[in-house]
Amino acid sequence: MDKPLAVIVEDDIEINNIFKLTLQTEFEIATFQEGSAALNNLQHLTPALVILDLNMPDMSGVDVLKAIKNDERLKSVPVILATADAALATTLEEVADLILIKPISPVQLRSLAQRIGSLNS
Repeated sequence: MDKPLAVIVEDDIEINNIFKLTLQTEFEIATFQEGSAALNNLQHLTPALVILDLNMPDMSGVDVLKAIKNDERLKSVPVILATADAALATTLEEVADLILIKPISPVQLRSLAQRIGSLNS
């Protein structure tokens, strides 16, 4: 049985690796450190889950989220936002499937990702 794909979009290399290590037992992983690279690759990837940082240097995670939710093929893909900006997070509660405020516990992330992944299987 193939594992579902999780796309991680996080510019901090250490956090990106932590997310990858946390999810790799349950998911195939594709990681990106830039929102533009993630969007380019999402043109031919269909993930079961996206973990998205909101604050990235090349383009806003908000813009990435909007692009995902406006894409007919991707709009039903669950997106977990990961941010340290609680104020910004509250403005996106209607659009995001889940919002996690950094620092994020790997145990919490794994549990939530497994639940969301099982809902979409």
